[in-house]
Amino acid sequence: MTAAVRSELRKFFTTRLWWGMAIAMFVAAAAFSTILGFVYTIAPDPEAIAAGQPTGDPTQIANSVYTGGLTMGLTLMLVIGIFQIGAEYRHKTITGTFLSTPVRTRAMGAKVVALFAIGALYGVVSLVGSVLAGAIVLSSRGADAFPSTEVVRTLALSLLVLGLWALVGLGIGILIPNQVAALLISIGVVWIVEPLGTFALTYWEWGREHVVMYLPQAATNAIVSGVTQQNANAAPSLEWWGGALTLAAYAVVLAGFGVWRTTRADIS
Repeated sequence: MTAAVRSELRKFFTTRLWWGMAIAMFVAAAAFSTILGFVYTIAPDPEAIAAGQPTGDPTQIANSVYTGGLTMGLTLMLVIGIFQIGAEYRHKTITGTFLSTPVRTRAMGAKVVALFAIGALYGVVSLVGSVLAGAIVLSSRGADAFPSTEVVRTLALSLLVLGLWALVGLGIGILIPNQVAALLISIGVVWIVEPLGTFALTYWEWGREHVVMYLPQAATNAIVSGVTQQNANAAPSLEWWGGALTLAAYAVVLAGFGVWRTTRADIS
């Protein structure tokens, strides 16, 4: 297993993809943290709050600023998860992988472990960028950069979030072997389908109360415990641990089913 994990890590870190992604993660995290640091420290306007302007206490503001680039980060981790298996199908190297590691469950398990390690690495890169930029902006605006220990918990949980989204990408890459189609569909769902679906469901009482909170990005937002909307159509949010369990369930189902299918499929 150790050799298989090392092989998966070598496949990733011997390409130019890894440092390109690292730069993108750092820059995106720093940019979003800077922008949100200014936005969330603007003096609250009662009329804007009544219209739905997101508000929160100092801890929620710090959480939102430091995890502002998480949507971009999880998208990149989704892409990496798809590449981890999609590239094998695309370049016909999956046969060589299973010949070198004949026990397919071990080979796929190695991919899962490697993705968690890669997710943790990129999480650290993202946090360095967001905390450096966000703390500077918050301090310059007179806000507390680290108002409570809950902020540290959120930063640690964001590493888990990125690892889980990488596993979601792995599952999608297995279920949709065409790499281009998998990328287009997954990114479309994250950036278009789910936001539009969430917006529509907030105007349906049952959907707002019982569905929205269990969608992947809503669960992600619950984990980081950021600022929330205050209008009448705002959907309830899970506790941070509930969001973690929900997102983990998506990752386990998609990656688990994908691994199960791969161990039984004819890939030659």
